[in-house]
Amino acid sequence: MQPFLIALQFLTRLPVARGDWRAQDVGRSIVWYPAIGVLLGGLLAGLGWALQGLPCGLAAALLLALWVAVTGALHLDGLADSADAWLGGGGDRDRTLAIMKDPHRGAGAIVAVTLVLIAKFAALQAALEGQAWAALCAAPLAGRALVPLLFLTTPYVRPGGLGSALAAHLPRRGAAASVGASVVLLFILFPQQGVVIVLAAALVFGGLRALMMARLGGTTGDTAGALVELAEAAVLMAAVA
Repeated sequence: MQPFLIALQFLTRLPVARGDWRAQDVGRSIVWYPAIGVLLGGLLAGLGWALQGLPCGLAAALLLALWVAVTGALHLDGLADSADAWLGGGGDRDRTLAIMKDPHRGAGAIVAVTLVLIAKFAALQAALEGQAWAALCAAPLAGRALVPLLFLTTPYVRPGGLGSALAAHLPRRGAAASVGASVVLLFILFPQQGVVIVLAAALVFGGLRALMMARLGGTTGDTAGALVELAEAAVLMAAVA
């Protein structure tokens, strides 16, 4: 269970005892990313159901706060870094990578994070109004299922970065099976609208991967985080539209 615990520790702030993780186990942990998405989705759906007596706007704000808190804003940080780097990089690969490592935040980061949180809040409110519990499960699942797909199809270009062990020890068959199982689960959650949900995730993935390849020639941990956030927002909006 070490790969699962590594994924749980990295993707959430849930208490997990730190072990002596091997690089191979870190690489295998990516197979469990969609499962962590299901866990997060279950937490959101459970809390959403429990908050039914509150005004939908207030309940949506509480759900969004939980979503950010449980993930430690990990992917929002990647989105912020990526937005700043893309705006400030001026099309230059090395400058873009350098800006991603800068801890300071610019206008691009603020705007990108604000817009994504607004989109999620509005979609959460709509999901609560329609009691669309499946939508709350689908968004975290889809966002994290795209990470193994990204590492399967895209070079990792940050030597020594957080994703280097994932890229070096990626179990390709296991990762592909994980992505395939996620697609099947999305169709189970949405028997009629599954095509729309999967298409929304695929469009975000294809568009962002094309941008990564054009600018960087691959992906980094920050761009993977940006992918998770944008895919979550897109899938959640598509599910409740």
